[in-house]
Amino acid sequence: MIQQQGKSIHKKVNHSMEPKNAIGFFTRFNSKIGILLLNSLSRLPFPLLYLFSDFLYLVIYKAAGYRKSVVRKNLRNAYPDKSAAALKTIEIANYRYLSRIMVEIFKMRTLSEKELSRRVRFKNITLVAKHLDQGQSILICSPHYGNWEWSVLAMALHVKAHIYTIYKPLSNPLFDKWFYQTRNRYGNTMVPMRHTLRAIKDSENETSIFCFANDQAPPKEESHHWVDFLNQPTAFHLGVEKIAQRTKRPVFYAAMKTIKKGFYEIDFAAISLSPEQTKPLEITKTYARKLEETLNEAPPYWLWTHKRWKHQPEANQTENIQMERILNINDSTSQFV
Repeated sequence: MIQQQGKSIHKKVNHSMEPKNAIGFFTRFNSKIGILLLNSLSRLPFPLLYLFSDFLYLVIYKAAGYRKSVVRKNLRNAYPDKSAAALKTIEIANYRYLSRIMVEIFKMRTLSEKELSRRVRFKNITLVAKHLDQGQSILICSPHYGNWEWSVLAMALHVKAHIYTIYKPLSNPLFDKWFYQTRNRYGNTMVPMRHTLRAIKDSENETSIFCFANDQAPPKEESHHWVDFLNQPTAFHLGVEKIAQRTKRPVFYAAMKTIKKGFYEIDFAAISLSPEQTKPLEITKTYARKLEETLNEAPPYWLWTHKRWKHQPEANQTENIQMERILNINDSTSQFV
């Protein structure tokens, strides 16, 4: 593994930054049993883990029907032109993927560098490495798609820069600590969402990568913009765009492709190499477009169980989205005239 930079600032952005939630005796006891189970599962070979994922699929999808109505509504609205049979096929594949990604995340606890490098390949990592080699820090946006956890873990083995991953801490402090330690195994640093700006400030004298999973629904009170995305108005965070323009860090999109069960390939694409020169909302809209392309290419490998569209825009915002949709259609058709 390549030695990471910036070790001296880790204490400023580590797990101790988050307040510890008090939990009762029974919750603590059950949590410790759960963590013991996770540690045991992580030691199983992949064939047995995937057999266990098949069992999880039966429990989550067949027995419990976990968020089945949410998945069906999301798919129906995102792909109105697809038949009921086609949507059902995506639905089933999505739950099989969800069950598989769970055991792959458990496996992170004991996954070796050699095995991780064999299972996660980078198609064009030189695209981002050339900026890092010149001492230029960058931002990477990626969705909760494929195995996003493995992608960040594997990246630490291939770049000469310290990687900071922005995340939302779990409410259970014991499980949060377990996941925090698991995600940091190869030198990465997990940064609680609320401390993003502080971490960027503390790391400004080192070459770094800040990774954002920017595909979930932003709270109403946070800065966001409505985009025509998957055939419906969709709110996207503006945080990455604002950080990029303020720090002048190039922004890249990491597209993860599932090659086969447990094997992935990551392809980087530039969103903006000079963010300080981009038009307002250009970075956010470009990210949304690239995410849409990823999902349209292979829909099953996203978290369709997430309530992505729980908020709706105001009437005036809807009009703006409809106008953008018309302009986008005109731009697309003009290419063939």
